[in-house]
Amino acid sequence: MSDLPISRYPVPELADLPEDVRSRILAVQEKAGFVPNVFLALAHRPEEFRAFFAYHDALMEKDVGLSKAEREMIVVATSGANQCLYCVVAHGAILRIRAKNPRVADQLATNYRKAEISPRQQAMLDFAVKLSLDSATVGDADIAILKAHGFDDEAIWDIGAITAFFAMSNRLANLISLRPNDEFYLMGRLPKS
Repeated sequence: MSDLPISRYPVPELADLPEDVRSRILAVQEKAGFVPNVFLALAHRPEEFRAFFAYHDALMEKDVGLSKAEREMIVVATSGANQCLYCVVAHGAILRIRAKNPRVADQLATNYRKAEISPRQQAMLDFAVKLSLDSATVGDADIAILKAHGFDDEAIWDIGAITAFFAMSNRLANLISLRPNDEFYLMGRLPKS
């Protein structure tokens, strides 16, 4: 385990947090077996913690229009483009598990255009990365490509909202120098025995 700090900002003690924030963190710890560092780092500001995870869950915990694995694909590809180590490593682990594919996260973070994904997923990521890096140039032609691949207006909104949310998250993680948990690096790489 690394001795490096989780964040360049103070990380509060669980006992010092408001009950709802502490309960959320403990629930995640029970489910995952560890506390992802993002929860501890963002608890530095409880109001923002609540808002962040409410919007995160609204975007990432549904399975309509996009699968949960496709939602994670967007996070990993755009976080790679934004050079966010924390989100690439953490969401790469989640993606490997949700996609049941130990290779896909590394491929998407490095060069999604060479990844083992469907043409539909390629179009989704072309749009997401363009929106992440050059949003002012997104236009009707980009939307038409997504619709030709079977995405409806609500799925396109989700692609855009996930991209925008994680653009903010990537920048915040880079600002605070958020360190990925060591546990993330091995998750989903080998089948469970």
